[in-house]
Amino acid sequence: MRLDYQGLLPETVGFLLLPRFSMMAFFSAVEPLRIANRITERALFEWTLISEDGEPVTASNGMTLLADRAIGEVHRLPSLAVCSGFGPEDSLSRPLMAWLHRLDQAGCVLGGLDTGGFLLAEAGLLEGERVTLHWESLPAFQERFPGIETSDELFELGRRRFSCAGGTAAMDMALEVIARRHGSRLAVDVSEQLIHERIRTRSDHQRMSLARRLGIHNRRLVEAVSLMERHQQVPLSLEALACRSGVSLRQLQRLFEQHLGTSPRAWYLNLRLERAWHLLAETDSDVLSVALACGFTSGSTFARAFKARYGLSPREARRD
Repeated sequence: MRLDYQGLLPETVGFLLLPRFSMMAFFSAVEPLRIANRITERALFEWTLISEDGEPVTASNGMTLLADRAIGEVHRLPSLAVCSGFGPEDSLSRPLMAWLHRLDQAGCVLGGLDTGGFLLAEAGLLEGERVTLHWESLPAFQERFPGIETSDELFELGRRRFSCAGGTAAMDMALEVIARRHGSRLAVDVSEQLIHERIRTRSDHQRMSLARRLGIHNRRLVEAVSLMERHQQVPLSLEALACRSGVSLRQLQRLFEQHLGTSPRAWYLNLRLERAWHLLAETDSDVLSVALACGFTSGSTFARAFKARYGLSPREARRD
């Protein structure tokens, strides 16, 4: 492997901590760097924690980390990871957006952990890039930024941008960075220190396979559920689902009842309503736009189905 880092050591990585950031993703990104330093007995990496005002930042788990510097004190960095979690849009501010642009113009490689891509996209710094986020946040991102290419990979590592799905995907991304910078042998050694059985590649899926997730092994049923998940904005008819899954409509009904304890119609509706819940929680799209994005033909039809499922109207759910 040709090593891609020829700069000075230690290589400095900035972590911008935003309120309610994902502590799991942050530690998963930092710990491999620390262990790489320890194994080699060299300062390959160093890191600095940054907050907008230099004050401590509380993560989504309630733990608080001290920041080393405020954004106004940082003018150049080789790379910066934007660390966020729930409600990334709450952290948007003009000073923060302007600072990210200044870093970009100075040559900083910018990236996001978990939902950090939201801020980079809002700042207009992801045009022409491919980005990944936590699978739960991808629908909201796609609705808000339809012009930005997304993926459901564990991570994306480009020349000037990077992103990862959060959680332990940040560990796999950090291990890939170590391999590219300092060789795959070191990355393997770090992985073993972390009791990380296998270094996952970027193309590994974020989620378990449908068969494992649902505890089912019938190939045709798995295909039918997969089709439902891929066609939520423009739902397929049950007849089309059955045909594309290679079964009759009656067989499809029987498979759902036998293995999932419900009808295919009810399963499909719940999938679309769950997507709607996330869009209401994570975007500012109006209720009708959310309804259309989830395959409902009218706001009233959507509202009735939503209230029957959750006991709240869409507007009440958004307020809560």
